[in-house]
Amino acid sequence: MAGMMMMKGGKQQVVALVMVVLVVAAGSGAASAASCNAGSLAACVPAITSGTSPTAGCCSNLKAQQSCFCQFAKNPAYGRYINSPNARRTVASCGLSVPRC
Repeated sequence: MAGMMMMKGGKQQVVALVMVVLVVAAGSGAASAASCNAGSLAACVPAITSGTSPTAGCCSNLKAQQSCFCQFAKNPAYGRYINSPNARRTVASCGLSVPRC
């Protein structure tokens, strides 16, 4: 039964993991770049994890953090989420270009 609950809750666990990684990474990156805040990308988690259309809040946060994209992508703690196909689609859906890092 516990295994069955893990299967049902799998998507929520992935979203929770992404949120934790973004928050932890934001805290550790704050010292290196005061203007870069990966935690502000939490509004984009649904779009990045499921491929849904990004919200206006997500797009606004992406635009504010656009200069930090390469820094986020190169961070081993959450680079795989930032470099995912859904993340690239999210960035493009918000009218931003995906940088070459």
